[in-house]
Amino acid sequence: MGFGDTSFDVKGCEVRYYGPHKLIAGRITGVVRVHIEERFMGTLTNYKLDLKVKADVGHVASNEVRTALLAHAAHQLNKLKARHTYKVPIAAE
Repeated sequence: MGFGDTSFDVKGCEVRYYGPHKLIAGRITGVVRVHIEERFMGTLTNYKLDLKVKADVGHVASNEVRTALLAHAAHQLNKLKARHTYKVPIAAE
């Protein structure tokens, strides 16, 4: 990779905790921790990001709740990655 190359890679994620929403019946809220590796301007950085997630799943099995929360985290990460990897057009000289 050259000096100007950038990358944004998700190395792992885990559901930290979740529980029922205090006011909205059928909604589950929680936190998903994501391990990210980022290369920007020649510097490699690893960090963990805690994402607040929610899912309107009602009363279902625990594995279905976890899947729904991870899907919401994936949606948030896709939006973040799209903003991060946007290449600014450079005027021709």
